[in-house]
Amino acid sequence: MKKKNFTIFLFLFWNILTQNIYSSEIDVYQKIDLFGEVLDKINKEYVDEINQSESMDSAINGLLQSLDPYSAYMSPEIFNEMQTETSGKFGGLGIEVTMESGVVKVITPIDDTPASRAGVKAGDYIIKIDNIQVQGKSLGEAVELMRGPVGSGIEITIRRRGLKKALTLSIVREIIQVKSVKADLLKKNIGYLRLTSFNENSGDQIKKEIQKLEKNKNLKGYILDLRNNPGGLLTQAIKISDYFLDNGEIVSTKSRKASENRKWFAKKGDLIDGKALIVLINYGSASASEIVAGALKDHKRAILLGENSYGKGSVQSIIPLKNNGAIRLTIAKYYLPSGKSISEVGVSPDIEINESSDNFKIKTESDNQLNYAIKLFNG
Repeated sequence: MKKKNFTIFLFLFWNILTQNIYSSEIDVYQKIDLFGEVLDKINKEYVDEINQSESMDSAINGLLQSLDPYSAYMSPEIFNEMQTETSGKFGGLGIEVTMESGVVKVITPIDDTPASRAGVKAGDYIIKIDNIQVQGKSLGEAVELMRGPVGSGIEITIRRRGLKKALTLSIVREIIQVKSVKADLLKKNIGYLRLTSFNENSGDQIKKEIQKLEKNKNLKGYILDLRNNPGGLLTQAIKISDYFLDNGEIVSTKSRKASENRKWFAKKGDLIDGKALIVLINYGSASASEIVAGALKDHKRAILLGENSYGKGSVQSIIPLKNNGAIRLTIAKYYLPSGKSISEVGVSPDIEINESSDNFKIKTESDNQLNYAIKLFNG
């Protein structure tokens, strides 16, 4: 009798489950029909004639942007340009941007670029480009407006936290050459490593600079400067973290499919032999920068000094499409060794010091954070 009741229960459960799946599929098809009807009405009734192809691109991008600020559609033209730009040499202003609430938000200006020299800051909202309203445009459209011939001028209007009035900045476009690593010896006994991005050569460059600095027998420790570093390759973040760790987890990723969850661990061997390490971060430190800073903080290997980081803790994959375009889709999230997610939270500093200058050139007197770090070493 019990077996019969259990069989009836399974049958009813399976029947309800299949009905729910079928009902969900019908609902999706109804929405697709509704979308077609809306597009037809717009095409026939809208006050101006529309480009249906562009409208469809906007609809696809709208779907992706509704998921999170980092997922987006790339038309064949934009995808082709993106592939060209990955060479590390491209024309533009020198800013890393995302979309937030329909407005372009600056993740960070890249060092020694027109944007950083003009005074663009991490967290700025770009509301106009050459007096054209940005709100309502896709991220790709906004980026396209910022592109132009090298040497040509552009005006961007920004809203900044703490300021009531908008700022208008004039910038001249340049060829952007990203140099990811700079190094120096401060006060004759402090190794200074400035990392501006995580490209395919960053790890090797950092290693070479450490090997040069290690020849100084009076070296007390290192300052690793990750301010205004928008991130880059995960592999390089893992590699650079490993340089300062002897063991332990560096980072993990969790996705929708449990089979694709991964963890990365440090190998034995600290390149600086346990010397003191201070890591500088600010609101412009994002993604791979946060992985390095977070791993070193969780393992108590470094003191983090500066401001709370940006909070971009997700993994995007570029998925090509049949039309030669692509979608950038969030497929996983990063987790620090402590198990905490970086997403929308960021990494908090051990010592909070606000910036007084956006100029991160070595030994600048107006740099509160760098000067404070130097004092920690020299008492």
